[in-house]
Amino acid sequence: SPSSCFTDIFLLFQMTARSTQHTLWARLGMLYFNYNTDGYDGDAAEDHKSQDGSETMPFIDESPTMSPSLCARGPDGEAISPIPPEGLLPGVKGSGDEEELVLSGFLASEEIYIKQLEALLLPMRPLKATATTSQPVLTIQQVETIFYKIQDIFEIHKEFYDSLLPHIQQWDEKVAVGHLFKKLASQLGVYKAFVDNYKTAVETAEKCSQANTQFQKISEVSVGLSLSLSRTRATLLYKPIDRVTRSTLVLHDLLKHTPKDHPDFPLLQDALRISQNFLSSINEEIDPRRTAITTPKGEARQLVKDGFLVEMSEGSRKLRHVFLFTDLLLCAKMKKTSAGRQQQYECKWYIPLADLTFQLLDDSDVCPHIQVLPEHEIEEIKIKISVIKSDIQKEKKALKGQSRNVERLRKKMNEQESWLLLHSPTIPFRIHNKHGKSYLFLLSSDYERSEWRESIQKLQKKDLQTCQLSSVELQVLTSSCCKLRTVHNIPVTSNKDDEETSGLYGFLHVIVHSAKGFKESANLYCTLEVDSYGYFVSKAKTRVFRDTIEPQWNEEFEIELEGSQCLRILCYEKCYDKTKLNKDDNEIVDIIMGKGQVQLDPQTVQSKNWHVDVIEMNGIKVEFSMKFTSRDLSLKRTPSKKQSGVFGVKISIVTKRERSKVPYIVRQCIEEVEKRGIDEVGIYRISGVATDILALKAAFDTNSKDILVMLSDMDINAIAGTLKLYFRELPEPLLTDRLYPAFMEGIALSDPAAKENCMMHLLRSLPDPNLITFLSLLEHLKRVADKEPINKMSLHNLGTVFGPTLLRPSESEVTKGHITLASDIWSHDVMAQVQVLLYYLQHPPISFAELKRNTLYFSTDV
Repeated sequence: SPSSCFTDIFLLFQMTARSTQHTLWARLGMLYFNYNTDGYDGDAAEDHKSQDGSETMPFIDESPTMSPSLCARGPDGEAISPIPPEGLLPGVKGSGDEEELVLSGFLASEEIYIKQLEALLLPMRPLKATATTSQPVLTIQQVETIFYKIQDIFEIHKEFYDSLLPHIQQWDEKVAVGHLFKKLASQLGVYKAFVDNYKTAVETAEKCSQANTQFQKISEVSVGLSLSLSRTRATLLYKPIDRVTRSTLVLHDLLKHTPKDHPDFPLLQDALRISQNFLSSINEEIDPRRTAITTPKGEARQLVKDGFLVEMSEGSRKLRHVFLFTDLLLCAKMKKTSAGRQQQYECKWYIPLADLTFQLLDDSDVCPHIQVLPEHEIEEIKIKISVIKSDIQKEKKALKGQSRNVERLRKKMNEQESWLLLHSPTIPFRIHNKHGKSYLFLLSSDYERSEWRESIQKLQKKDLQTCQLSSVELQVLTSSCCKLRTVHNIPVTSNKDDEETSGLYGFLHVIVHSAKGFKESANLYCTLEVDSYGYFVSKAKTRVFRDTIEPQWNEEFEIELEGSQCLRILCYEKCYDKTKLNKDDNEIVDIIMGKGQVQLDPQTVQSKNWHVDVIEMNGIKVEFSMKFTSRDLSLKRTPSKKQSGVFGVKISIVTKRERSKVPYIVRQCIEEVEKRGIDEVGIYRISGVATDILALKAAFDTNSKDILVMLSDMDINAIAGTLKLYFRELPEPLLTDRLYPAFMEGIALSDPAAKENCMMHLLRSLPDPNLITFLSLLEHLKRVADKEPINKMSLHNLGTVFGPTLLRPSESEVTKGHITLASDIWSHDVMAQVQVLLYYLQHPPISFAELKRNTLYFSTDV
């Protein structure tokens, strides 16, 4: 009879499945190739439901942040070697060729995947056979719906496997396989049809299992199809689309190990582009649903925002991953897991949004003291990171460079960057619950603090009810965070692939023109932030434009970029009326009227022309222009064609003309800074307005009679910037090209007595104008550093600012090989330049009193 016939066929299917290694249905949920820690696994099937409780496609991570590595798991969950055992792939001897190893591992996984598809098709055939009988288990339409396109997918991969296997068996570096991968990618339309049918297939299988006892028994006996068990059901029906994700990651890895001149390279690029576009199109459709999870109570909870924040916990800084859901805020810690195991989170605390507030419940509750590291320690870490980056690049370029050394350096850089990310944030972001418990985060950017606050306040406008999670519910929610998160890695450069852009290094010139869209007159100003070393830093600030709805700043700034990819502009209302001030963790802050950001596209900003743009923010439009200058150009010492001025003119010519040992511009700028800028926070570090600096430059170049008036009226940061610009534009460094190699050798000496002898001898070897100018600058910088508790500028900070400016050789010396390329500013050479100046600041060779007694210092006829 049809029923007995079906039973016989089905028993045969069972025996086949049991006798075939790696194709047992019970093991399919465990056997998968894990290219990154975010891969889908069977235990998460419960999480992939929409708000109405129906199954949805899990989100696909089509943009891996690290190079994928092949790793299979066995039944016990332990990692299996990515390289197939000897004999599995005839002809593969383990030659050590990276591309061959990647392909060998992938081929082994492809074989397993084909067997999975075969096993999935086995019940389809007897089900189809009985569908046309008088006692069908399922209708033909139900069978076709549940197994839609699986036969086509099987045939595509079988053909791909059969074509690829001979190439791997007879592998050599000239073998071309790119056309096979491109053909496979071109057939992804079949997968699109499968994806579109996914939800319907799962729902149909579920209904058939509930309505048909015979089909339910088959599901239970087979274990693998297990359509009545939602965990395994989602795993199995997800297998085909999961394979596209894995194939895409393999393409990503293959490109890394394929020379650009190999015939496969453009074909693999095309295949990767097609695959990534396909996965992106799928994500666009499922993205609104991917963050939805269903709790045991049937409540829908949506992930709105997540990211890494620094929390002050028990007096120390801790890196946390914070998740904002539609009804609560959860703070989690990443657990340490062994290599190859999926990442897991541990919940540290959570607050229902209905119970969360930003204001202190008790005004007597004082914000704890935030320990801030001296800025020179931060700068030293940045220099170390840059040196490691330089070493990595040198290692890669070396013919005999070992990948082991590169990995060691990457690990070292990751440690330094993680330390920097943990210790650099200082802006407080404090939240409280109704029970009086407070939590304090530290952020590096006011932009970021505003985003978190606005996201929470937007959700709080809804009718929220307080919730209390049971331990089971909290565990389920915390476990889901790995799959729901949108930020997968700590934002450090060591977590990026080599192909990813490293950002811009150089100087970004930004003119903030004007703003429109304000409804009421206000006192308005803007700040500029750029990313650097994984976090954002405020770099510049316009002057306050008072009582207006259309501020016209037209101020230009020069911002140093260190691997930057994004520019942020924040528009504030300056509050003078204390009754209208906002209070944030006992900190007086101005009101953010709007904020926006723009990506720094190298092709756009590196144009010689200014690029005009507009950022729209909360109905406000801020107009600005920007232009990028690489370090090679911006740090170039170019002699001035007009020898009658002071900028770009040799110091000996200027002092001879002025009949003084110290240029007038140096004396006047130092005097003005000491008169009213020595207590200014960040003096010499904060950028002055570029237009003001250029105005002062023109005045000094033309020996204008209005110089003293201009200096007394000008912003102090512009005066400090003018002094730095003067030394930067000297055609020869203040410490001279001739002595530069000797300074580099002297600072490297390990014996203190020998170093002192050498450094003092070199100083006495300087020409008189250079020596006296340098000594007067040293005395000035020491007085600035004496005010460090107020101005936050230590000797280390000042050494970092002025070291390269005073020592960096002229262009002619660069070609002699004395220094590295200017684009590699934080190199060993620059670190040495900083150390030279720092040495003299810490070991002053002459007192200011002695210097002043030198009659050559001042001129009676300037």
